[in-house]
Amino acid sequence: MPDVQITVKPNGPYVVSGEVVLLDSSGAPYRLEKTTIALCRCGQSENKPFCDGTHAQIGFSAPVAGP
Repeated sequence: MPDVQITVKPNGPYVVSGEVVLLDSSGAPYRLEKTTIALCRCGQSENKPFCDGTHAQIGFSAPVAGP
């Protein structure tokens, strides 16, 4: 499998780049047509588990983390 990179966007989604298999809660794979996806972190997306930009509308704020 090629390299996969996950980037935590400040007050936004997890951006996953690379070829991944994303499974739902029953273990069924999502059909992904892109090699870069954004996963919701605020919990308010209407398109979970994918980000739909709602974080910006609701003022989602996440703690700053780093090494």
